[in-house]
Amino acid sequence: MSGQPVPCSPQEIASLFLFEKLSPEQRGRLCAEGRVERFEPGPVYAEGEPATCFYVMIEGTVVLSRRVGNDDVEVTRTSQRGVYAGAMQAYIGDRVRQVYNNSMRVTEPTRFFVLPADTFASIMQEWFPMAVHLLEGLFFGSKSMQATIGQRERLLALGSLSAGLTHELNNPAAAAVRATAALRERVVKMRHKLAVITEGSFSRDALAGLIEIQERTAERVAKAPALTPLEATDREDALTGWLEDHGIDHGWQLAPTFVQGGLDVDWLEQVAAAVDEEILPGAVGWLNYTVETELLMDEIGDSTTRISHLVEAAKQYSQLDRAPYQVADVHELLDSTLLMLSGKIGQRIKVVKQYDRTLPRIPAYPAELNQVWTNLIDNAVDAINGAGGEGTLTVRTARHDDRLLVEFRDSGPGVPPEIRDRIFDPFFTTKPVGRGTGLGLDISWRIVVNKHRGTLRVESVPGDTRFQVLLPLTVTDADDIPLTSEEPA
Repeated sequence: MSGQPVPCSPQEIASLFLFEKLSPEQRGRLCAEGRVERFEPGPVYAEGEPATCFYVMIEGTVVLSRRVGNDDVEVTRTSQRGVYAGAMQAYIGDRVRQVYNNSMRVTEPTRFFVLPADTFASIMQEWFPMAVHLLEGLFFGSKSMQATIGQRERLLALGSLSAGLTHELNNPAAAAVRATAALRERVVKMRHKLAVITEGSFSRDALAGLIEIQERTAERVAKAPALTPLEATDREDALTGWLEDHGIDHGWQLAPTFVQGGLDVDWLEQVAAAVDEEILPGAVGWLNYTVETELLMDEIGDSTTRISHLVEAAKQYSQLDRAPYQVADVHELLDSTLLMLSGKIGQRIKVVKQYDRTLPRIPAYPAELNQVWTNLIDNAVDAINGAGGEGTLTVRTARHDDRLLVEFRDSGPGVPPEIRDRIFDPFFTTKPVGRGTGLGLDISWRIVVNKHRGTLRVESVPGDTRFQVLLPLTVTDADDIPLTSEEPA
């Protein structure tokens, strides 16, 4: 928006604290190369637009705001003469993308001294070379500090995730070790039982029939149905009665294994019909070892598969051996993050996934999006734990106009209205000292907004807080999302 030009007076310029120490010749040059403009109430410039001018207010009232999600959050409102805004980093030149870092509007007729950005940069370099060096050092030092802090935040998260991953890996690994030891014991007993059977007076046909029953029993175990506790108890009682009626000792010990393996009374009747009565107890004992070994091998297979999935999830989460920028499936990223955080989420929090699987893969920095998911899930879990430890975390994906929506919804107490506009500020935290850095949401905001040209916003009422991430479905400008692993500014 352009203002109405008005005459520039070097004397009036000299009354502004920014220029009061300048010489008459310097103030004359400012008036010659700059201008005074009068703006009616309304916008002066918008956040994200190319920073073309440096503004110093002579009289009036200005309001500066920052974009948070779909809302403009007011950060400054002042009527103080001499306040300045706009292309304040023009002296750095092309080393930094020169855009307005906030939006400015005026609430009453307001006059500004306006200096073009390139003129401001050349005057700074010419008049204040030492100050420019100091300012450059502060700017790039601050940027480096932000990158270091971001790396530290990721390392802290990785440490927490590593502890959780170790716990998650320990469970299936311990189960596999136990099952392997039990399997070795059962195989020894099976060899002993086989020796007893072969030493008996069994015909060749009887032995062949027994082997055939064993094969069919193993197939039945592989297809064992899932039973409710009540169904399992009823089936155990029926099998125990059948075994006792057929003179088989310790039927109550065999019945639970048979039920777990999917065997029932009808199956045992088929076994009884296929073998002679005198070898039935031996056949049942042989089948018991068969069922046990099959179940143990299933347990080992499930445990090792679980370990494999955890390792794959860790690779997916960390994006090891993958390009920093790629076309990614957000559902794979979300699943790997949820799996990595499953130890912290615990059993008392119910996780509900509402995924729109028709959504396309999107261009993104997957490792950094995983960091965003981690921060948002971590905050949701803390909120639920702070409200008693039981609740629901819902992760939803959907298409929102021309963008992809990822929503994290928790049933915690909500974000109080008085701090809602501050939660994305650096170092702002409501967690106790030592438990939070106040950087998680700030880093998440910069990854989503600055690096992916997306939106991060929050909607909250008690019992229903929703952090929403909106990401572009496609790259509309190659300059917007560079194919590098550069830290967000």
